[in-house]
Amino acid sequence: MEFNVMIILYDCAIILLVTKLLGMFTRKIGLPQVVGMIIAGILIGPAIFGQLDLGGFKGLINPGEIEKEVLHSFSQIGVVFILFSSGLETDFRELKRSGAAATAIAAAGVVVPIVLGTFGALMFMGGIGEITNPDKLLNAIFVGCILSATSVGITVETLRELGKLNTRIGTVILSAAIIDDVLGIIALSVVTGIGGGGNIGITLLKALGFFVFTIGVGLLMRILFKNLVRIYPHKRRTGIFALVMCFTFAFCAEELFGIAAITGAFMAGLMLSGMDEAPILDRKVVVSGYMIFTPIFFAYIGISADFSSFDMAGLVFALAFVAIGILGKIIGCSATARAFGYKGKESLAAGFGMIARGEVALAVYAAGKGLIYYDESGALAGIDPLVATIFLIIITSILCPVFLKLTFRAHHSEELPHTHRMKPKKFSLEAMEEHLDAHQLVTECKGCGKCQEEE
Repeated sequence: MEFNVMIILYDCAIILLVTKLLGMFTRKIGLPQVVGMIIAGILIGPAIFGQLDLGGFKGLINPGEIEKEVLHSFSQIGVVFILFSSGLETDFRELKRSGAAATAIAAAGVVVPIVLGTFGALMFMGGIGEITNPDKLLNAIFVGCILSATSVGITVETLRELGKLNTRIGTVILSAAIIDDVLGIIALSVVTGIGGGGNIGITLLKALGFFVFTIGVGLLMRILFKNLVRIYPHKRRTGIFALVMCFTFAFCAEELFGIAAITGAFMAGLMLSGMDEAPILDRKVVVSGYMIFTPIFFAYIGISADFSSFDMAGLVFALAFVAIGILGKIIGCSATARAFGYKGKESLAAGFGMIARGEVALAVYAAGKGLIYYDESGALAGIDPLVATIFLIIITSILCPVFLKLTFRAHHSEELPHTHRMKPKKFSLEAMEEHLDAHQLVTECKGCGKCQEEE
């Protein structure tokens, strides 16, 4: 089939328009724009209309194999942008303040959902006895890794609305969510490395080598960036060089170390975080991604969703997947918070604040879907959790603020001193758009005088 670039232009136009409109709608009713973008992909693609007899109409977008490959490539660039931005927004100083409690809560929020998700998935693939089948076991662990992800954007807005953002438990929830993502991405990288044909020992050594490489090269790049910013403050070239570092780290992670590319992008952002120029770099990265690649990533999830084989068994698995995802976070995080002295409703809030999933869960799915088990004939013999992941994102996006509001309704949390106020440093389409509505993006200083004062 001959490739026609005009079809890609048409597809991109429809995706950008509909994701924007539905993103605005879901934001208006109190849900994250991510939900609207995923639903947009489902509505404009063949996921639903392809199953109906509408005289050949299969959706506003019905990409062929070549067009799917192009859109898939765009979506992969989009997820790299998302993780790079998440790394840039990570604040080590806030993590240090939160200390052992946030780290332990985050670890429990990763380990418990992975374990419960793995055993739950095995039950739907023939029972616990299938743990001896390495392909099914990896598929099950992949399902668990998706459940380990946390998206804190909704939690931030809810805590701010309730006046709990600047509290002891509020700070711990935000810090734990950041650490949670780091641990979850590391776990996924190890699993995908094993799935690529390596054994556990070699995979762990590769992972260790990768982190040594990224930290060593990252520190050198950090010094280079500081000198570059000092000599050429607020120039477009700093953003370009940051993207070069992001794409290079992503490439090295996947091709040289067998680690998920999103881990390389995250580490690149992490090594540049905390610099004076980091917020400006992050703003440029988010805008660059948000203009085309990020909406395509979320929409492609919906476009590529396959409901043709979705039956009652699939619905039961999706509901079980959601229940395990919610209970795993609540049990793991709340119990750990209680062990660190957070009593009653505060310990429950630690669990409720970690249940929301969003862009990171989709990023984990996109990076690890090669672990889905197919038999020799190419038929699905394991579990493809895409539809269940969409269910998880939508349901937890609704339940997280509801649970937090009920928990804090009659509860007063300890207010932290002003010096310990934590700013939401998490990737959020809503936060980014609010910023752009209030300020025009400045890519080059026009002599305002403030830049020199800040330096």
